[in-house]
Amino acid sequence: MWGISLVSDMREPSDADRLKALEERIEQARKPGDEEHHMKKDYSQAQLAWRMVIELVAGLGIGFGIGYGLDTLLGTMPIFLVLFIFFGLAAGIKTMLNSAKYVQMKQLAKMAGEDEGS
Repeated sequence: MWGISLVSDMREPSDADRLKALEERIEQARKPGDEEHHMKKDYSQAQLAWRMVIELVAGLGIGFGIGYGLDTLLGTMPIFLVLFIFFGLAAGIKTMLNSAKYVQMKQLAKMAGEDEGS
């Protein structure tokens, strides 16, 4: 009985050996740089989204400030405030669209460069 269990224990690798072999296979299968590229891409998209939000809010804030300042100076409280908030909104949207256009052109140029390199 003891001899049979000893022989079977010698044939099967221990759990630690199997785990080590599995880790080695995973490392070989994993491509170097995949994680870094994925993280950079996600970070770039998040950065672009925040940039657009900040541009819109800045346009509204500047429009509000100018409108409120003019209304305070001239004594016509709601007129310039509302008018310049709309101007600020339009300016913020225009800036957002210009940013999106710039990013799109950059991606198209990158894709065209990859096609020529193939």
